[in-house]
Amino acid sequence: LYYQPKIDMRNGDILGMEALLRWIHPEKGLIPPGDFLPHIEHSSLIIDIGEWVIETALQQALQWQAHGKGWCISVNIAARHIQMPDFIEQLKATQQRYPDMPAHLLEIEILESVALNDVEQTRHLILEVQQLGIDFSLDDFGTGYSSLKYLKRLPVNTLKIDQTFVRDILEDKDDRALVNAVIGLASAFNRKVIAEGVETWEHAELLLQMGCHLGQGYGIARPMPADQVLDWAEHYRLS
Repeated sequence: LYYQPKIDMRNGDILGMEALLRWIHPEKGLIPPGDFLPHIEHSSLIIDIGEWVIETALQQALQWQAHGKGWCISVNIAARHIQMPDFIEQLKATQQRYPDMPAHLLEIEILESVALNDVEQTRHLILEVQQLGIDFSLDDFGTGYSSLKYLKRLPVNTLKIDQTFVRDILEDKDDRALVNAVIGLASAFNRKVIAEGVETWEHAELLLQMGCHLGQGYGIARPMPADQVLDWAEHYRLS
């Protein structure tokens, strides 16, 4: 797992990390998830990987907690995994193996398109996850064409604005309008909103003006191995 920080762009406070899967190939080196996950997302291997990701993220959160860093770690869960009948029971079992881990330090993310496949099933799942004390985020928001009706039915804690819209807000008025609309939706439905794809401080300044103060992206920090995170956090300063 590599970790990408999420910050409050108003003051630079580090709020948490997103856990991002990487494959360290013995010959080809670092392989991004887009090059291997599509080949396994419809197999049972994706479930094993998902379980490993949750377990590893919990272990890492405990290590950072021991250093005084109460960072929430968000993990992306594939459609096949989260739709398993025993997903909640497996999540409970994993939690029980880490009794010293505060539940709120784990966050589950799913793609908006996955949530829209079966809104009522997803709603039930979100409520069960939240009963465990775990927050739930809707990732890549804006790509799945959610209607207000669907958003009302999905009691997620956070909407993550897809980076493909955020990256061009400095030049593209349509993307800027879309991002502004998502920020307004989040406010209207009392959801937190975080912008992915914050590439520069100019992006951050514009997002702050638009009312979005949470962000992640290369302009803040690239994803990094766990053993680099504490050193990054010690030296990080808001640009």
